[in-house]
Amino acid sequence: MTGRVVTFEGPRKVGLKEYEEPPLRSHEVRLQTLYSGISAGTELTAYRGSNPYLSKRWEDKRRLFLEGEVTFHYPVEGWGYEEVGEVVEVGSEVSTVQLGETVWGTWGHKSTTVVEESWAAKRRLPSGVDPLLGVFSRIGAIALNAVLDADIHVGEYVAVFGQGVPGLIAAQLARLNGANVIAVEGIPNRLKLAEELGAAHIIDFTRQSPAEEIKHLTEGRGADVCIEFSGSYRALHEAIRATAYNSKVVSAGFFQGQGEGLFLGEEFHHNRIRVECSQISGVNPRLDHRWNLERLEGTAMTLAAEEKLRLRPLVTHTFEVDQAGEAFRQLDENPAEVVQVVLKF
Repeated sequence: MTGRVVTFEGPRKVGLKEYEEPPLRSHEVRLQTLYSGISAGTELTAYRGSNPYLSKRWEDKRRLFLEGEVTFHYPVEGWGYEEVGEVVEVGSEVSTVQLGETVWGTWGHKSTTVVEESWAAKRRLPSGVDPLLGVFSRIGAIALNAVLDADIHVGEYVAVFGQGVPGLIAAQLARLNGANVIAVEGIPNRLKLAEELGAAHIIDFTRQSPAEEIKHLTEGRGADVCIEFSGSYRALHEAIRATAYNSKVVSAGFFQGQGEGLFLGEEFHHNRIRVECSQISGVNPRLDHRWNLERLEGTAMTLAAEEKLRLRPLVTHTFEVDQAGEAFRQLDENPAEVVQVVLKF
């Protein structure tokens, strides 16, 4: 019995590889992938060849990138962290998971995976919920983690820079927290979507200065907190400019290359702005005794199942897995038309 997995053969070269499926042990279940979402941040850096793991070695013990030998070489396989699947086989002693149930999680762009019963039991979508929503568990957790780092209070102005998938989710979560949400983006379709999903104000940075417009909306004060999800150094600089004196910017985008367009001697220095990194490998130290990745993902899925978080409108393109190369190409080359791209197995 064989499965298929999406591979990167080299920069911008996508392939499919077959693998042998392992037999089940007594407390394991086999999941048949239904959908697998493509991340427009981390995955595109691997697709394009700009990911630091492809040019440097990550030393886990000291948490340092080092020159010399690299962590990953092409071809690489198993990337992807937005999966949902159906239970198609259970081990001899499995009792809490049933055939046909839908399970969300992270196992890469592959047609099947084998997981422990206990793991699957914690990640079941409620009956009747659209399985497609399951692809948002990890990206929803990333957005929620940034919102927790932002420490939003009722009535505050929160500007979210970048209205891709995580930005659109974070904007909805900030609104659920009682914020007046300002969505900043340069792509008209994404601005329209942000407004439809509840943003109180939208700013097209190709037509207006976000910092000046945000200062105007807040009577000169600036945003109480900004969340930067685009991974653009110029956007980070503008978020810093837009933030109130002695306040905070949450930096959640995956920046690539040198920091061109970031001027730390200007508003950052003069306005005592704090820039705090939000990254899914950890939770804010104020919260890590109560929150972890499992709770972040579960919360995102619960909000989606209860329709408090609208995720289905984010899916703009679905491709059969055989068309994975075209799916990545569209995401890479046509950001004006694409938001969430999904592979169907």
